[in-house]
Amino acid sequence: MHDLPKIIVIVGPTASGKSNCAVKLAKKYDGEIVSADSRQIYRGMDIGTAKVSRDNKRLKTYISGGILHHLVDIKNPNDDYSAADYKHDAIDTINDILKRGKLPILVGGTGLYIKAIVDNLTIPEVKANPRLRKKLELEIKKKGLAAVFQKLVSLDPEAANIVDGKNSRRVIRALEIAMETKIPFSASRKSGSPLFDALQLGLCPKKEVLERRIKKRTETMFKDGLIKEVKGLLKKYGSECRAFDGIGYREVIDYLDGKMTLIEAEELINKNTIHYAKRQMTWFRKDKRIHWK
Repeated sequence: MHDLPKIIVIVGPTASGKSNCAVKLAKKYDGEIVSADSRQIYRGMDIGTAKVSRDNKRLKTYISGGILHHLVDIKNPNDDYSAADYKHDAIDTINDILKRGKLPILVGGTGLYIKAIVDNLTIPEVKANPRLRKKLELEIKKKGLAAVFQKLVSLDPEAANIVDGKNSRRVIRALEIAMETKIPFSASRKSGSPLFDALQLGLCPKKEVLERRIKKRTETMFKDGLIKEVKGLLKKYGSECRAFDGIGYREVIDYLDGKMTLIEAEELINKNTIHYAKRQMTWFRKDKRIHWK
């Protein structure tokens, strides 16, 4: 293990301060940041995903705080991008950073992305099945997400521990993999020999501090133009993009559709984000290799 290339990994729930911590470490140890966020890969989804601001928007590279950030703004919201795609791109990026004599710092709250790199997961490269996805999306509209999630759990009980049942995108993808491969989703991912010697650091502020940060961040998102951002994305890509299922976007879309008031949308974003942070911590707490700060 100690002969392997060294990387730093920073994990934790949303709004825990991972990005700022990563920039400080990158400056101190001559590092570059590799994002492990499943929504920050999308161009145009800036405010609702709380992306770090760019030093110069005219540059093709994503530099923030003087530090190069990788795997941010690499896809359009209507592009398919799987965990297998992420693993391939992240490993290539990390190896390139190492080749240039710098320290790769993997940062994010998407547990599967982190695990794919740290544990060298074997992830089936199952192509999207538009017909099956459409069928499952219609089923969710008719019966509700909970019923479709239960369908996944009945096929694969272990999936209840690894798939976010509140995230329709994750549920549909897990079912898609299970139904296409005829293998339970939980059994389709196996750890391989490690590729890197990863020092994993976890950030988790106290509950009341985290909740306060989440509420403050949501308030700032609206002030910074979240509604304008969502309107622009809907005009460009339509409302069917699965990327828009993410917290912050689906609530604003419901507000724009007249399903709730602006105050209700903001309150729901806070509630859903707090629940999401709890689910993130449930995932990360299982990994005893993480050093919590």
